[in-house]
Amino acid sequence: MSAWLWAFDAVLLLTLVWVAWRVLAHREGELFRAVVLFIAFGLLLAVAWVRLKAPDIALAEAAIGAGVTGALLLVTLGRLKRPADPETGREKGS
Repeated sequence: MSAWLWAFDAVLLLTLVWVAWRVLAHREGELFRAVVLFIAFGLLLAVAWVRLKAPDIALAEAAIGAGVTGALLLVTLGRLKRPADPETGREKGS
């Protein structure tokens, strides 16, 4: 294996650890940033699976881990930030 691939793997590993730490160590008001970093973590993990010659797991990680789960987290975050109407108790715009 060439030195470039070792270097790429090392940078990928360090980036995965850093992004995972940033997702877990977010501040209270940075939920959107944590969700975006979670999606980025899933995509980086898919790249790691490709490097390990497991394309089926990489596709599943990209589709489910980053795609579907990330979209669900973004929708949930959007619903959490909507203020409720004090008269009806329902979300505004519903």
